[in-house]
Amino acid sequence: MTTSTPSATPTRSAGPAAALRRMRHQSPGDLAFAAFVGVALTAVVFATLYPIWFVAIASVSAPDLVQSGQVLLFPRGVNSFGYEQIFADARIWQGYRNTLTYAVVGTAINMLVTIPAAYALSRREFRARRVLIFFFAFTMFFNGGLIPNYLLYRDLGLLNTMWVFVLPTALNVYNLIIARAFFEHSLPEELHEAAFIDGASYFQVFTRMVIPLSKPILSVILLYYLVAHWNDFFTGLVFIRDADLQPLQVVLRDILLSNNVFAGGAGGAGGTGGGYGQQFADQIKYGVIIVSTLPVVVLYPFLQKYFEKGVLIGSVKG
Repeated sequence: MTTSTPSATPTRSAGPAAALRRMRHQSPGDLAFAAFVGVALTAVVFATLYPIWFVAIASVSAPDLVQSGQVLLFPRGVNSFGYEQIFADARIWQGYRNTLTYAVVGTAINMLVTIPAAYALSRREFRARRVLIFFFAFTMFFNGGLIPNYLLYRDLGLLNTMWVFVLPTALNVYNLIIARAFFEHSLPEELHEAAFIDGASYFQVFTRMVIPLSKPILSVILLYYLVAHWNDFFTGLVFIRDADLQPLQVVLRDILLSNNVFAGGAGGAGGTGGGYGQQFADQIKYGVIIVSTLPVVVLYPFLQKYFEKGVLIGSVKG
């Protein structure tokens, strides 16, 4: 006697055919709502991505066609004049090196300070944690301001050094709170109890258990810190006077200003040289935006799977 086994082939219809079957059982109101949501989400995606796409195609299109509104979805009159002028300036490479150094060193220091502190503050047996959290949170609402910070950095010898980019911002309280919420609510307490029973120390639990299980939140915090360092414009503008130490954002701002002034007929030696009108200055402006944002855009897809999960950490207790 033989028994027939269910075939696995019907499961293949769980795609478009199944979707059509579900649509037949939906009411007209449900279908209208689903269509409205689809259209609304499409409009939001288009409104979010199109400005980025337009800047990208405008940076390689003929400036006169961009200004006349003939460049909408695809580049026209493709040329690399803007990028040639940007990368012809030797300061751009120095700015890239500086920003990369500040971002890597600063992010490493941020992670070494934030993650252990967040784990310590998440432990309920640490009685001083609520007092310390209060002092941390207090700095989010009250600070000395620009002049006291400038005087403090001067007295500490941080002015006009690379350390002014990394040491004053070694800990971000917002990131600390996010990481603490993850350690407190997302890691089962039974894991800690089992490790302590086996004789593990807090340091061993942190390095061998907590860190491997915390890849989502570590990726999110790392991305937050990395983007903050990469986009740091104000620190270089106020606390750095040596041109060789300026970050990429300040260098790009100087190139953009020098080209705008030169295009306006002020004369002089512009940052990139050459006699061109305002239309070419606009092309350089689009190129500057792409140059400054491209590294972060390239990095994001590799962290996206962790970012989507970790960004909601702390919203609910798990």
